[in-house]
Amino acid sequence: MPTTAPTASHAHIVETLGRRIAGGTLAPGAGMTVAALEQEFSASRTVVREAVRVLEAHGLLRSRRRVGLVVRPREEWDSLDATVIEWSLDGPRRHDVLRELTELRAAVEPVAARLAAERADDTERELLLSWATRLNELGAQGLGDSEEYLEADIAYHSLLLRAGGNPLFGKLSEPIAEILRGRAVRGLTPSLPRVGTLEAHVATAQAIVERDGAGAEASAREHLTLVSGEVAHL
Repeated sequence: MPTTAPTASHAHIVETLGRRIAGGTLAPGAGMTVAALEQEFSASRTVVREAVRVLEAHGLLRSRRRVGLVVRPREEWDSLDATVIEWSLDGPRRHDVLRELTELRAAVEPVAARLAAERADDTERELLLSWATRLNELGAQGLGDSEEYLEADIAYHSLLLRAGGNPLFGKLSEPIAEILRGRAVRGLTPSLPRVGTLEAHVATAQAIVERDGAGAEASAREHLTLVSGEVAHL
């Protein structure tokens, strides 16, 4: 019996094209057609169109009549989407992406810390201090690149963003978690955190427990300044 050529899945097409675009293999303005993608991936038109819709939702592609599919400029991408961040971190612009996202954190997290000091409930305050203390313990043991440290780091920063009660800050918890995860899985997180970062975590949480908004903001800003220095030397 004749064999049938393998057919690419919807997820495989999304992943492949997403990485090509985020990695710069397909530059802004580059064009393609659904028919060409059907042939390349040995996939049905329905499967290809489903994949295209996902990439359009991420802001990576635009459908244009009589032209086909066009890669959109980077400034039009949904750059805070966790999947787009992941694809971008695997591309040649990794350092720029880390720097840009760290600059965003530096602009937002200190204000989030101040709001948390003003608005968080007692449970949130104590949990933030618990996570900060755990990070300090793990980092001091040289476990800053461990899965346990990453889990605590994500929990701490996600809660910090949510505890102030601003839902817009809360929505940044997912992309910031992806930044932390992205550094860790690519071996870019040091086993011994930069001097001062662990102390700044604890100082921020302690200020939040004490309802000291100015102190929480200052300590969080110090932490992000140190993280920016780490990223600059990657």
